Amino acid sequence: MKTPARMIMKSHYQKAVLMFLVIFTGVAHVASQTALPATDIYLADIKMKSGRVEVGKPSKMTEWAGYDNQPIFLPDGKSLFYTSIRDHGQADIYRYDIAGNSLANVTQTYESEYSATVTPDGKFFSVIRVERDSTQRLWKFPLAGGEASLVLEKVKPVGYQAWGDANTAALFVLGNPPTLQIADVRTGNAEVVAQNIGRSLHKIPKQEAISFVHKFGENEWLIKRLDLKTRTISTLVKTLPGSEDYAWTPQGILLMGQDSKLFQCDPKKNGEWQEIADFAIAGLKSITRLAVSPKGEKLAMVAIAAP
Repeated sequence: MKTPARMIMKSHYQKAVLMFLVIFTGVAHVASQTALPATDIYLADIKMKSGRVEVGKPSKMTEWAGYDNQPIFLPDGKSLFYTSIRDHGQADIYRYDIAGNSLANVTQTYESEYSATVTPDGKFFSVIRVERDSTQRLWKFPLAGGEASLVLEKVKPVGYQAWGDANTAALFVLGNPPTLQIADVRTGNAEVVAQNIGRSLHKIPKQEAISFVHKFGENEWLIKRLDLKTRTISTLVKTLPGSEDYAWTPQGILLMGQDSKLFQCDPKKNGEWQEIADFAIAGLKSITRLAVSPKGEKLAMVAIAAP
């Protein structure tokens, strides 16, 4: 149950949420909450067989008729965090337990929180918080419960995040153009290492490196690798046309969606995208964000149900 004070502040935070979604979904005008993207999260079993990712039948994880997005598995692979926008018009982090099919609202705060990510020490989860004055910065909450604390005071406005190690955060920082910045949480300082990047940032499995999408124009988007020690950047593969969201399997295979289809690519081999599944018959379209469980047994997909 939301407190009365929180409900009174609905208008202010709804505006903040709308602005966040305008910026990061490329929508020019959002007149009301009904205009927000209505997305859901689907779960499917996956396994590797002879270098190919096999995907089982997807099941709908979310039942809320609104914005459910940004899934990420917790380290044990038994539950997920995701962002949901409910009737009050602001974003909270929810936790979904897979075995129990149960849901808990984790961040019942006055602010909006997005893009939950478990920190490398396993003790916290970090979020992008839209503060009361609409400032967007990196915060963290204890996994065991408790109040949030600010991670980086000076770096803003932050849109997305990925952890390289316990002291290093890779950040999508809003601007014209948006930049990839590598921040040291001990000093609070950040270094710009790339411009014109996309929203999908990931730690590459078993490497001291971050991957990101470098956008050179409407038709040339590249997934690149940033070495966290040397700060050198190299190209891995081209994205699928018009797609920017991807995920890594523990084996180092890239997954990416396009409309109702799912593709894989091994950047260590030929670098070509291969179709591995088509969920049109399951009623899915517009697949965007993906998340793979730590052991590579589950896949979470953000998609829209076809009418």
